[in-house]
Amino acid sequence: MIREMRKEDLARIEELEKELFTDDPWPQSAFLYELDGNPYAFLYVYEEDGKICGYYDLWITFEQAQLANIGVARAFQGKGIGRQMLEDCVNRAVQAECENITLEVRVSNERAKDLYEKNGFINAAKRRNYYANGEDALLMIKPLGGL
Repeated sequence: MIREMRKEDLARIEELEKELFTDDPWPQSAFLYELDGNPYAFLYVYEEDGKICGYYDLWITFEQAQLANIGVARAFQGKGIGRQMLEDCVNRAVQAECENITLEVRVSNERAKDLYEKNGFINAAKRRNYYANGEDALLMIKPLGGL
């Protein structure tokens, strides 16, 4: 089940960030800012049997949407949770009448790139030294049509 993220979820989200993004996880304070201070951020969790096993942060800025962060606990990967969250994210951007949705992904993250490509995202550019460890990112975009 996908539901809105709440403050009481942040400890679990921070655990998942540290598990998934060992070299540069978002701290709990970043998610708190997204929840309380960023009027363009929409945060959701994927919950199964009362346990959060995935989350995402979607920014909707007028006619543009950006998937700022997404993660699925390693123990739950390969079960379609990432796909479900990505579809939910895209549907929310479509409902907001966004023209497109963008995201950045590590060039080495083949599994994520494959998921995004299977869901209509195309490579638009490379962002050099994007991540804290110096790794490049691919900017991917999915046209949505907007109005």
